[in-house]
Amino acid sequence: MSDGARVLVTAAGQGIGRAIVQRFAESGARVTACDLDAALLDELKRDLPQVETQIADVADSAAVQRLFATAAGRWGGLDVLVNNAGIGGPRAAIEDIDDDGWDRTIAVNLTGMFYCIREAARVMKPQKSGCIINISTGSVRTGLPMRLPYVASKQGVMGMTHNVARELGPFNIRCNAILPGLIDNARGRSLVARAAQEAGKSFEEAEAEMLKYISLRCWIDPLEIADTALFFASHAGRHISGQFLGVCGNIEWEN
Repeated sequence: MSDGARVLVTAAGQGIGRAIVQRFAESGARVTACDLDAALLDELKRDLPQVETQIADVADSAAVQRLFATAAGRWGGLDVLVNNAGIGGPRAAIEDIDDDGWDRTIAVNLTGMFYCIREAARVMKPQKSGCIINISTGSVRTGLPMRLPYVASKQGVMGMTHNVARELGPFNIRCNAILPGLIDNARGRSLVARAAQEAGKSFEEAEAEMLKYISLRCWIDPLEIADTALFFASHAGRHISGQFLGVCGNIEWEN
C-alpha cells in the first residue's frame, strides 16, 4: 500500500474498527472513519486528529451513498474499503427469534456490507484498482447455537466476498475476508463473563472452557486483525483475492 492511500473503515469508533483505523493512520494512509456513535468518533478524532470522521448507519442506503460521496470526494477516490460494521444480533433459540431481530442483523451485517461494496465498486472500477476487506467471523466455520441470525449473516459475507472477488477482479479490485477469533477487548471479555454467570462458574473456568477449543489457546488482540487488514491492502497482498483468512488461533469448536 502506497503512502497516502485513501481508506474508509466502517464501525470505526471502537474495538476492531478503531484498531484498523489506528494501523492505517500510522502507515500514512488518509483515513475516513464512520460510526453511529458521535461520542466514539469524537474520542477517535482527539487521539488521531489526522483521521476524518463521519456518522453513518450502513444499513441505510442513502446514508452510505452520502458517506462514500464525502469520502471519495474528499480524497479524489478510494483505495481501500474495510467493511467492519456488524452486530451480534439476538441470542435465542431458532423458534424464539423474532422478525425484527432477524431483519436488523441481516440489514447491518449483510445488506449494509453490500451497500458499501456497491458504492466502492462505483468509485474503484473507473480507477481500475482497489481493495475490499470484509470482516466475518471464525464462527462461520464452527457454527454457534443460539446465534443463527449472526452466523447466517456472516456466512452471507463469505459468499459475497467470493463473488465480489470474481466479478471485480478484472478491474484490478481485490476482495478478501478476515475471520476473527476470540477478541481480547471489553466485548470479548463480557461474552466470557456471561457464559461464566450462566454456567455458575468463575470467569477463569469459563475462559479455560472456551480456550480449550482453540488450538493455540489464545485470545486475539484487535491490532492483530488490523495488521492483517493492512497486509491485505499492501503491495505484498496485491495478488491475494477471494480468500478467507482466520485470525483466530484455529477455532476448532464453539458451544
